[in-house]
Amino acid sequence: MTAKASQQLVAVLDFGAQYGQLIARRVRDLHVYSEIVPCDIAAADLVAMDPSAIILSGGPASVYAPDAPDVDPAIFDLGIPVLGFCYGQQIMAARLGGKVGHTSKGEYGPATLARDGASMLLADTPSEQTVWMSHRDAVTKVPEGFMVTAHTDTCPVAAMECPRRRLYATQFHPEVRHTAYGNKMLETFLFGICGLEPTWTMENLVDELVGNIRSQVGSSRVILALSGGVDSSVVAALVHRAVGSQLTCVFVNHGMLRKGEPELVEQVFCHQFDVPLIHVRAEERYAQLLAGVTDPEEKRRRIGTEFWKVFFEEATKLDGVEYLAQGTIYPDIIESGARKTGGKASTIKSHHNLIPFPEGVHFDLIEPLDHFFKDEVRELGLALGLPEAMVYRQPFPGPGLAIRIIGEVTPQKLDILKNADAILREELDAYNARLFEQTGERNSEHSCWQYFAVLPDIRSVGVMGDERTYARPIIVRAVESSDAMTADWAKLPYEVLGSISSRIVAEVAGVNRVAYDITPKPPATIEWE
Repeated sequence: MTAKASQQLVAVLDFGAQYGQLIARRVRDLHVYSEIVPCDIAAADLVAMDPSAIILSGGPASVYAPDAPDVDPAIFDLGIPVLGFCYGQQIMAARLGGKVGHTSKGEYGPATLARDGASMLLADTPSEQTVWMSHRDAVTKVPEGFMVTAHTDTCPVAAMECPRRRLYATQFHPEVRHTAYGNKMLETFLFGICGLEPTWTMENLVDELVGNIRSQVGSSRVILALSGGVDSSVVAALVHRAVGSQLTCVFVNHGMLRKGEPELVEQVFCHQFDVPLIHVRAEERYAQLLAGVTDPEEKRRRIGTEFWKVFFEEATKLDGVEYLAQGTIYPDIIESGARKTGGKASTIKSHHNLIPFPEGVHFDLIEPLDHFFKDEVRELGLALGLPEAMVYRQPFPGPGLAIRIIGEVTPQKLDILKNADAILREELDAYNARLFEQTGERNSEHSCWQYFAVLPDIRSVGVMGDERTYARPIIVRAVESSDAMTADWAKLPYEVLGSISSRIVAEVAGVNRVAYDITPKPPATIEWE
């Protein structure tokens, strides 16, 4: 994406922090447009982007390491306001004549911040407040002209600033929710220090994205792997609006979708939106492929490899296709350890939508959502006119129910899980709808953002109709989140959990027990595999 010349832009220089994109996200939440750029961008190239403000992200490296991410020091002389977080503060200090040291004691998690005199950045926040720290290195000497504005018991320079040069920095992370007044600091920086206006909305972005796609594609054809999920649906709507019938969607039905989903995909995209759609029915092919496979990464690998094999078989039948559009969003990139902006993040699990092209086949990629989080994608979908029923559908992994079945995937297990999951979604859809009527919020304090059933590879003893049973349990997973980067278990009322349990045990053959997963992310992931 490239901001329009008339649009305020905050450039976020990425030093490889796993949650660095959250900075750009928080800025956009405040209705100011932001973009991630590589940390080593030249000052002249940054000037060409015409940013109104610059933010330096955190990062995992030490500023004195031989291969540490660096910054063009000329950026600090542009007269553009700069705000650095964590590594961003350290690299600012190191490049401007200060010193950074390796402390004997690290600081991780919540810390009490104490103000040291006047501060423009910390104005209108308490003299003592809770902030979120994650560091061992820290600034030990501020550059000439800077003043220390806050400290913690462990970190003498928790914040520093040089108003004359419009340079500000914190060792803590204002972008995370755990920093109590982090949002207030961002507001102060953007609106008080930089003088920006909160005028950007998701609706502003639609025409720009559509224009970018038209410019990129020209008269060529585009192909898209459509799952019916939120991400691919929004991309399909964007690309279809941009190039119309130049887009062809391929729907690979691997047999591991939720109950009723194949029919819904056809109804919405063939009949409602009139998008050219190829429906590939590959259920038997996948059943043979997964027979006997129990390792979750092997399941993902086989499903992903076969998916693209089937997909490219269809793609090569079409003439003139030069582009592949797909719904990669930012959490996909983070969890796969793949970065487009220069840093490195550890791989948490593989993702199907980071593509290995087969030999001899290549399409240029169109990934218009790769800067966005899930709730932002939903907003974009509404702005595009997609129906709410589609926009607010449950997130669903590419490998489908295969990674919600622990162990081998069999037709019997798929049948059990599809039926149990359908009951769970029916109950919680109704519960969320009631809450929405009461609160007007999609993800209020007691609602859930994602919910699904898991079938573990165990059996348990039960009693049904005065007879002993030895059947399978179902695990219910329901979480509260806004961006999938962190999540907490949903505090569902007992009567809702009781109704879910009673219905699943009564209506799904082969199940005699229901359990509720109350583990947050981290340490767990939202999905089980």
